[in-house]
Amino acid sequence: MMSKIFKSLFVAALAFSATAMADDVIRFVPDPYPIGYADQGDVKHIVIKGANVTNKEITVENVIGQGVGMSNFKFPAKIAPNAPVTIEFDMDFAGMDGQINPVVVIIDNQGNPYPAQLDGYVKNPIFFGEKMFDAGYYTPNEKREWTFYVWGTDKKERPDLALDEEAQKEFSIKTKNVMLNVDKMDQIKEGGKVPGLKVTLSTKGLSRTGWELKQKSLRKIVGFKSKKFPKATPEVLIVGYWKD
Repeated sequence: MMSKIFKSLFVAALAFSATAMADDVIRFVPDPYPIGYADQGDVKHIVIKGANVTNKEITVENVIGQGVGMSNFKFPAKIAPNAPVTIEFDMDFAGMDGQINPVVVIIDNQGNPYPAQLDGYVKNPIFFGEKMFDAGYYTPNEKREWTFYVWGTDKKERPDLALDEEAQKEFSIKTKNVMLNVDKMDQIKEGGKVPGLKVTLSTKGLSRTGWELKQKSLRKIVGFKSKKFPKATPEVLIVGYWKD
């Protein structure tokens, strides 16, 4: 895990320092480069095309991604002067939601990075009225409960919802079918025309183990799954502070 974090920070630093240079060496047009729409949980093969706009040959040492989900990069060993270049890779859109702007970085044999910013949108079929809940100051193994509303992004089909296997270790949920008025996001009410769920998320006690013993802040990601939308990976975040 630490290696991935270090890699992301390293690539971000390279991309930042090389932006001006990249405009004069390898260009991907338009910028940012559009990769279109994807459903949450999809795995797609992405192809981006650009060009070496210099009179010098570029020897490519590696291509890496800044961000999550990118793998299996395919790229040429050399890019001829004033010649096109094609980069291919697979992208897993699990856990993503909304606008995304990942970066592909071409690295030459001199260590020079040439970043290409991408632009896409991930569609989540399940919409949560709230996605972050404050536990305040929390004593380990203290019971807590949160209530929120969920509905389909299309506002037509009522989603089903269950906790994923990891979340079931510390949480439980109860759901109730309701009709919702979601015209105002800060004032979601029952009694409307949108089929949804009233969800009560509860815990009999959150444990504080491992790395959590070394920090004051509490952070628990609660993952869900759906039979109607098996590729979807919705989640909410519980935040707060551990009581000593």
